Amino acid sequence: MPKNKNQQHIKTSIGGQALIEGVMMRGPKVTAMAVRLPNQTISMEEWASPKNKQWYKKTPFIRGIFNFIDSMKEGYTCLMKSAEKAGLEEEEPSAFEKRLQEKLGEKYNTVFQIFVFSFSILLAVGLFVFLPTLLVKGLQGIIPNSLALTVIEGLAKIGLFCLYLFFISKMGDIYRMFQYHGAEHKTIFCYESGQELTVENVRRHSRFHPRCGTSFLVIVLILSIIVLSFISWESIWMRMGLKLLCLPIIMSLSYECIKFAGRHDNLFTKILSAPGLWIQRLTTKEPDDEMIEIAIAAMKAVIPDEAQR
Repeated sequence: MPKNKNQQHIKTSIGGQALIEGVMMRGPKVTAMAVRLPNQTISMEEWASPKNKQWYKKTPFIRGIFNFIDSMKEGYTCLMKSAEKAGLEEEEPSAFEKRLQEKLGEKYNTVFQIFVFSFSILLAVGLFVFLPTLLVKGLQGIIPNSLALTVIEGLAKIGLFCLYLFFISKMGDIYRMFQYHGAEHKTIFCYESGQELTVENVRRHSRFHPRCGTSFLVIVLILSIIVLSFISWESIWMRMGLKLLCLPIIMSLSYECIKFAGRHDNLFTKILSAPGLWIQRLTTKEPDDEMIEIAIAAMKAVIPDEAQR
């Protein structure tokens, strides 16, 4: 989209996350979440962003895994809060949930959230770490070349990832969350272009952004092909164990790649970002105006001073 003469492109570290009927934006000093309540008003919450003063959260090629874990924890907390605000938790609990509530009392919410989070991690590890290796192991007698097996394993991971995203995007609540994801990206793009944050301006921008969690995960999958090519296929269990040990290294390298792509615009970063941008067609959908309003509200709360972008 063409810019006016007075517009200036802004490089920012602001990032966000789609929530249930809302958006969370994380700025250098402030983090905010905006959620559409059942009565159609907007609920706002703001808190100080972590300063990451610890050396291991600032050192390149080390900081990635720690910052990723922090982002996961904060994102999950915001997701649970947004579900409560949006009224999803007002549904009648099942008989099993009622029994748990009776036994656990006040600890129920904490225990339930830990269970859901742990189950999600185990499911992800099973689908994207163990299953591709088990599937490809059967081809070892046909394809003796270990590098070829690793490439096939990597492509299987990406294929499973895309299928998973495709099927969950058909669920109503997930589809709406992907629309909020699109609103988040459009709003960040609008701010970066130097335009006023209005629904009309935001709507014109792309929903595909290189600094995205989807792009990060795609880079993780691609880099894993390179790193795991050095691991032998002789023992299937040793390979899967070493894959788990290598995961922090792969995630740290991916974090640096996504940071670099977000701060530079050249041929290399375009190639680096391309696979993630393609897969964002699955994880972002075009938002409506009310969703854009939510993203704008969250964005305005975290916009920093000039020197802190």
